Amino acid sequence: MNRRVAITGIGAVTPLGNDAPSTWDAMLAGRSGVSKLETFDATEFPVRIAGQVRGFDHATAIPAGHDRKHLSRAATYGVAAAYEALRDAGENWRDIDPYDRGVSIGATVGRPELQELVDMSHLMESSGRSRYYRQAPGDVLLRDQNVGAASIARAAECRGPLINVSTACAGSAHAIGEAFRRVQEGDCRMMLAGGFDTLTTWMDVLGFSLLGALATEYNDDPQAASRPFDATRSGFVLGEGAVVAVLEDWDTAVARGARIHAELAGYGSTLNAYRITDSPPDGGGAISAMRDALTESEVDPTGIDYVVAHGTGTPGNDLSETKAIKAVFGPHASELSISSPKSMTGHLTSAAAGVNLIAALGALRTQTVPPTVNLRNPDPKLDLDYVPLVAREREVRAVLVNAFAFGGTNAALVVRQP
Repeated sequence: MNRRVAITGIGAVTPLGNDAPSTWDAMLAGRSGVSKLETFDATEFPVRIAGQVRGFDHATAIPAGHDRKHLSRAATYGVAAAYEALRDAGENWRDIDPYDRGVSIGATVGRPELQELVDMSHLMESSGRSRYYRQAPGDVLLRDQNVGAASIARAAECRGPLINVSTACAGSAHAIGEAFRRVQEGDCRMMLAGGFDTLTTWMDVLGFSLLGALATEYNDDPQAASRPFDATRSGFVLGEGAVVAVLEDWDTAVARGARIHAELAGYGSTLNAYRITDSPPDGGGAISAMRDALTESEVDPTGIDYVVAHGTGTPGNDLSETKAIKAVFGPHASELSISSPKSMTGHLTSAAAGVNLIAALGALRTQTVPPTVNLRNPDPKLDLDYVPLVAREREVRAVLVNAFAFGGTNAALVVRQP
């Protein structure tokens, strides 16, 4: 018999705050974390804004004894989020056998900053290999996606399974879902799961701009740029950050007296087999992912009160997701509250679904749904309730979390009141 899975800890580093509570508070207040780019000189770029982490101090966020030498900036955020999640879970998680503790992390790529690679190349060309070997600022391990996950494992002294997920914008949803499977099936009693990313370098901005995926009209008004479901939406805003959750076997969490934020009750994962950069117009695999998560959770569609949308702010994605929600929920779709945290954070790629999980947990705890900011011009093709501009109090019994990605990967999670 499958085990129930509890969420007992949550940690975050996001454009809205350097921990989970401040991220939720800003989300609830409808504050945007999008600002002018500071990671490089973007003067000549078509996009000069992003959702950026601010005021982060790794010296205080990560214990002094934790080796940070081989961590990229993204992985550093991930490790900090993991330590927060562990504190939130309560100290006696250490009573769980280390071989019963595992890690599942989504990341687009583990890498040094691209400017660092450029500097390394210039150093080799100008000074020769011998000097390069002595002075190179880079570290080959910074390129290894596994290192960030392994460093998170070290934070919790995990000696069980380690799972690396690279499914772009759905990365943390898949990582959380696969961790859910491990706990549910009895392979582990505790898993740290989530994702991290920092796609705010010049190459990221240039690449996504060339794809035509980014909003380009708001360089002088950054906080207005991310506008999911709005009639004037024109693309997403890149972001950075990390979110990590602690998942536990329900009986273990109860026995050790842990505070249970919510039950993770269902997980769906599908592919579209469609174009790499687009969602199928009819909702495609997203429909199956949502239905699979609902079926496993044994929550009737009418029992879902809130959908945390993938909601990127691209014309095609928002329309496709709306069609998929209607297909899954039928008449109940009009009773749902739907909102997109990306309207405030930008798109944190592999960490994006982790931010959506924070929205879900906060809504379950406070019985309040965070808003979709910048939604001032309703699109007649998008006729559901996207909670425009301000948060709304309502009954929230269960939440569906969506995540869809470049490449056509889809994931959905169902979380409900404990």
